[in-house]
Amino acid sequence: QVQLEESGGGLVQVGGSMRLSCASSGRALNPIIAWFRQAPGKEREFVAAISRSGAVVYYGDSVKGRFTISKDNAKNAINLQMINLESEDTAVYTCALGFQFSREPEAFDYWGQGTQVTVSS
Repeated sequence: QVQLEESGGGLVQVGGSMRLSCASSGRALNPIIAWFRQAPGKEREFVAAISRSGAVVYYGDSVKGRFTISKDNAKNAINLQMINLESEDTAVYTCALGFQFSREPEAFDYWGQGTQVTVSS
């Protein structure tokens, strides 16, 4: 059974930076790890995804150039480094694991509990 756990959320000011981490446990062959976010009253939005090797990454249009997804092999985790944060980035960020690249939440089989990121002006 795969389990995912996010960490690193909190409160940050506009223009600030924050790093989220998604730790995974359990066996998964060639997994794709993705970050999604959901703001109040809005649909879940694709943020970024990374292949098992870390060689292939995808980003949502709204975060390109500001967010970086990467592997932390030592911790068996996926990090999401966020810079130049905007108030529109405020959301619950959740990591997910699937077996194909997709921007659709339905393509992912396992989900963490989520972590709140609040960007204040």
